[in-house]
Amino acid sequence: MTMTDPVSPDLKRHLRTLKLGQLMATLPERLALARQQNLPHADFLELLLSDEVTRRENGSAARRARAAGLDPQMRLDTWDTTAAVRYDQQLWNELTSLRFTDAGHGTLILGPVGVGKTHLATALGHTAIRRRLTVHMARAAQLFKKLKAARLDNTTEAEHRRLATVGVLIIDDFALQPLDDTATADFYELTVARHRKNATIVTSNRTPDEWVTLMNDPLLAQSAVDRLTSTCHELIVEGESYRQRQRPVLPTI
Repeated sequence: MTMTDPVSPDLKRHLRTLKLGQLMATLPERLALARQQNLPHADFLELLLSDEVTRRENGSAARRARAAGLDPQMRLDTWDTTAAVRYDQQLWNELTSLRFTDAGHGTLILGPVGVGKTHLATALGHTAIRRRLTVHMARAAQLFKKLKAARLDNTTEAEHRRLATVGVLIIDDFALQPLDDTATADFYELTVARHRKNATIVTSNRTPDEWVTLMNDPLLAQSAVDRLTSTCHELIVEGESYRQRQRPVLPTI
């Protein structure tokens, strides 16, 4: 192998045969590093395999995040820490550890429109994906619409079982609009099934007290909300809407 082309055709063929073709993107750089630092063969091999493990883990996490319905741009490292919003930073640091999921607890992320509640919830979802937890995220309206549609083909029970066993269920924009009898009953069933077993994360512009008034069955509503809030941390996010800060500005002439 020469310095100008350190990866020979035979080596490329072997890598592809072993399904390690992606290593070719970084192999020249790693070879140069090995020469520069005079790495032993075992250390060089460990470096290459570490690259491949990282690549595969990143690819797997990205695929599982897509399947979970997570926005790929809403991660912890893309959260704007300079944004004009206020929340309990100590509580947020604790939530990012995901220790609350071990006890089947949950999180309520509450606040006005545009303060980043969805971003924070999605970021927790990405962290859970990296921890090999199962995750499903959906806007509340879509979730209850899908459950209602499941009644048409008699798959409601199967859909409830699936949602009940998800390690981290993220319900976005909950109680943005009133819940009818069917949605209220589905919310109750989900809450009961997941209570102290699996973690539920909910974002909402309204407080839990307001949720109850938006559900058609007060008894089911109170029972569900009581179960959920009794095992949830509550993160209040306050501040200005980031969407307003992103309004287009005419260029000055």
